[in-house]
Amino acid sequence: MSKEPAEEEVEVEDEATEEHDNESAESAAEAEEDEVEEEELTGVQPGDVIRVNLTAYTAEEGILVDTTDQEVAEEEGVDQDQTFEPRVVVLGEGHLFAAVEEALTGLEAGETAEVTVEAAAAFGEHDPDQVRTVGVDKIPDDDRYPGAFIEVDGQRGMLETIIGGRARVDFNHPFAGDDIDYDLEVIEVLDDREELAQGLIQTFLDLDLDIWFQTDEIEVYPGEEDEDDEAPEVEEVESLYIEATPQLTMNQQWLFGKQQIASELIDQLEIDRIVVQEIIESTDNVLQQTQDLLAEEGLEGLEEEDIEELEELEE
Repeated sequence: MSKEPAEEEVEVEDEATEEHDNESAESAAEAEEDEVEEEELTGVQPGDVIRVNLTAYTAEEGILVDTTDQEVAEEEGVDQDQTFEPRVVVLGEGHLFAAVEEALTGLEAGETAEVTVEAAAAFGEHDPDQVRTVGVDKIPDDDRYPGAFIEVDGQRGMLETIIGGRARVDFNHPFAGDDIDYDLEVIEVLDDREELAQGLIQTFLDLDLDIWFQTDEIEVYPGEEDEDDEAPEVEEVESLYIEATPQLTMNQQWLFGKQQIASELIDQLEIDRIVVQEIIESTDNVLQQTQDLLAEEGLEGLEEEDIEELEELEE
C-alpha cells in the first residue's frame, strides 16, 4: 500500500515536466516566428513612399511599355514632350501592378529586381469579343488607316482594317494578352515631408508646383452656426498650401479627380486640409504666363492681340 502514493507522485512529476517542455517548445517557436517576422520586415514595406526607376517591355516582342529612363525613351523614339525621371509611388496603394509591388517589397535603396507580370494580372487577356465592326462614318477622315488609335462611342481602340463602309476595331488594351517584363530599382525612401508632397503631386499631376506647409488657426463652432450659438472655438490645423497656376487649373487629372487626389495627399502627408491658393499678379506677368502656357501647347508666337481675340471667343 505504501507504493501507490510514490507512483502517483512520479506520474505528477512526469506531467509537470512534459508541460514545462511544451511551454519551452512553444516559447522557442514564438521566438523563431518573431525573428522571421523581423527578417521579413527589412527593406521597403507597404505604406512606404519610395522613388523608383522602372522599365517595362512586352515579354515576347520586346515592345516598350513604360520607362522612367530618359536614354531608353530616346532610343525607343518615345515622344520627348513627356517627363522621364524616377517615379514616386506609395507601396501597396495600387500605383503599380501587384506583382511589381511584391517584387519591390523588402528591397533596400540602391537594390534592383526583375519580375514578369502575367497578362491576366497586367493589362488582361485579349478578348475576341472586344474586336468589333463599326460604321466607317464614326471614324474621322484623318484616322482612317490601319493602326490608328481612335475613339468610338466613348471607347478607345485600334483600327485594324477598313472594307467598304465598315471598319474593324480592336477595343482591347494595346498590351492585352502580353506578359510584361519589369526591371526595377529602388532609388530612395522619401522621409522629408515637402519632398514627399512634391513627389506625390508630380506622380498624380505631372506638375512642379509651389507648395508649403503651414499651421493655421481656424474657428470651429460646437453646434449649428446661428446667432444663439456660443463663441467659436479656435483650433490649430496643419495645412498644405498649393499655388493655383494656369497649368494646375487646366490639368485634366486635377479637374476630374481633385477630391480623390486631395484625399490621398491628406492621408499620406498626415495633414488636416489642402488649401489651393490663387495669386493675382500684374497684367504683364499674367500675359507672360499665358504665352508660356500657349508655348507648351504648341501655340507659341501669338501676339497680344491674338491672345485677346482667343479670350473673347472663350467668353
